[in-house]
Amino acid sequence: MPKQKTHSGSKKRFKVTGSGKIMRGQTGMRHNFEHKSSRLTRRLTGEVEVAKSDVKRVRRLLGR
Repeated sequence: MPKQKTHSGSKKRFKVTGSGKIMRGQTGMRHNFEHKSSRLTRRLTGEVEVAKSDVKRVRRLLGR
């Protein structure tokens, strides 16, 4: 049986930590920064853990 392929879009969006948690970037950080306050922009930087309800689906997309 052939190997499962990793979903290309998912591998660009999610990162698995050493302990196995799945991290994602926060929403609202792609464009329109001139309308967002610097305070909001700073708050949205960095990564957060994927919601517990989505972990199973994301793992499957990443082939784990």
